[in-house]
Amino acid sequence: MSGCGHRHLLVVGAQRCGTTYLGRALDAHPDLTMARPTPPEPKVFCDAALSARGADWYHRTWFAHARDEAVLGDKSTSYFEDPAAPGRAAAVLGEVDVVVLLRDPVERAVSHWRFSTANGLETRSLEEALLADLRGDQPWDPRQSSVSPFAYLRRGRYAEQLGPWSTTFPSTTHVLLLEELLADPGVLSSLVAALGLDPDRTPAPAPQAANASPGEAPRLDARVAEAVAGYFQDSNDDLAARLGRSLPW
Repeated sequence: MSGCGHRHLLVVGAQRCGTTYLGRALDAHPDLTMARPTPPEPKVFCDAALSARGADWYHRTWFAHARDEAVLGDKSTSYFEDPAAPGRAAAVLGEVDVVVLLRDPVERAVSHWRFSTANGLETRSLEEALLADLRGDQPWDPRQSSVSPFAYLRRGRYAEQLGPWSTTFPSTTHVLLLEELLADPGVLSSLVAALGLDPDRTPAPAPQAANASPGEAPRLDARVAEAVAGYFQDSNDDLAARLGRSLPW
């Protein structure tokens, strides 16, 4: 265990699934504080050398502001796609609560493309970018981004990425779906209660997700949309089976 007297929460994403919105909503609870400064995300458990610095360094670096809160939270979407991250987190912090926030993987891919385009990392059309990702890995510059800015579709195969987290933390991994989180205030209240905190002390969150791309999302060409839907079918089926219920998308 970390030995700091607090419990730990990791909000692991996936990218472009509303984790900033959720992190802010949780940070508003008086008994929970998220890592600071933000940005950047800590991403400590994506790095073996940083993880090896241990719990004391982790707390000094990211939670110097913490006082008597019961839970310390770390939101880093890169954790979700790193299969070594759960083991590193367990070695440093012991058992933690993990929140995995997901959304329709097609909508996530479009949002990801819009984000990469707006940040000057992508110059291709939406259809060109998604079809290229269907064909396989694409080179990218790690000096510009900590993870590939072009993994539009592969990053939406959630069941594969969920496995290491639910295996390492089988009783404390909570999976939320963005569509339900935004539509039903009870989803946030239930999560807060599952974290052992009083849901009545959670201020009402903002009515819209944070970091949303401006304007309307482009519509996918029908042929590309069919190919993308087929690509996600087995992963979506696996995720539904893991959750024991149908998916809202």
